[in-house]
Amino acid sequence: MKKSILLSLFTLLSFGIFSQSINKAKWEILGGIGPTGFLGDLGGGAGNGTHFVKDYNFSTTRFNIFAGIRYRQPLSRWAFRGNLYYGMVSGDDTHSKEAFRRNRNLNFRSPILELSGQVEFYIIRERTKRNYSISSLRGGRRKRKFGIYLFTGIGVFYYNPKEELNGNWYNVRDYHVEGQGLPGGPKQFSNFNIAIPIGIGYRCAINKKWSIGAELSVRKTFTDYIDGVSGRYYNKAALQAAYGSTAVALADPSLGTIPGATSPNADGTGAQRGDPKYKDSYMFFSVTVGYKFVKQHRTRAKF
Repeated sequence: MKKSILLSLFTLLSFGIFSQSINKAKWEILGGIGPTGFLGDLGGGAGNGTHFVKDYNFSTTRFNIFAGIRYRQPLSRWAFRGNLYYGMVSGDDTHSKEAFRRNRNLNFRSPILELSGQVEFYIIRERTKRNYSISSLRGGRRKRKFGIYLFTGIGVFYYNPKEELNGNWYNVRDYHVEGQGLPGGPKQFSNFNIAIPIGIGYRCAINKKWSIGAELSVRKTFTDYIDGVSGRYYNKAALQAAYGSTAVALADPSLGTIPGATSPNADGTGAQRGDPKYKDSYMFFSVTVGYKFVKQHRTRAKF
């Protein structure tokens, strides 16, 4: 009986020491860098534009960097993060093998500055060894240094599409290239929009403080103007009168290989320039580094 009581007390004390030892930092600062992709009206693959991954053209890949902070209870399946991303996205019809897009001959680049919050769910959690060793006890967990998680969230981002013409870059929004704000044209688009990140991540602990990882995500947005292209060609004479010859050249730099492709339709409406049915999206892949704020604890046995 005495041996059983002593063993029970020792086991409870051991678990108490273990519970103190895993009281690690809940906060972690993060940083990362990697390539950025874009799915929209410009560029793309050989077929008609789809706004899906199969329409992605790797030659338009650019870069992103980010900094963030993560809050996570020790070994919890859930974590919460705040992020600040900066990236570039681009597209160019000259990279497409589809005849209509090559003739359209439009291009763009745009910065992406995103502030977002996200929640992570760990489908595979890290494991730690018990801080005790009793040969008669079984079932202790083996150490696992990595975790895999899914994440989503919400953010706001700034974008500003620019188009290259004769070696110079012009802010598309300043020239109202689809007749924004003019009679019969669409409303002017905003430089700010909402993004919904959806992705998967991997995290591997190097030691108690440092970790490395990788993340892949797509950002769903609610705008079709990240590339400055969405609707129809506007009347060139009206655009010339309102914003000058530069606006006309930016609106329609087509090659002329498909006669009439950018001319008014038979009913007088403008020919199709983009496809407003699908919203634009962008993708981030990041190699990440994390640093935990680890607190040093002294454990005392209390009776």
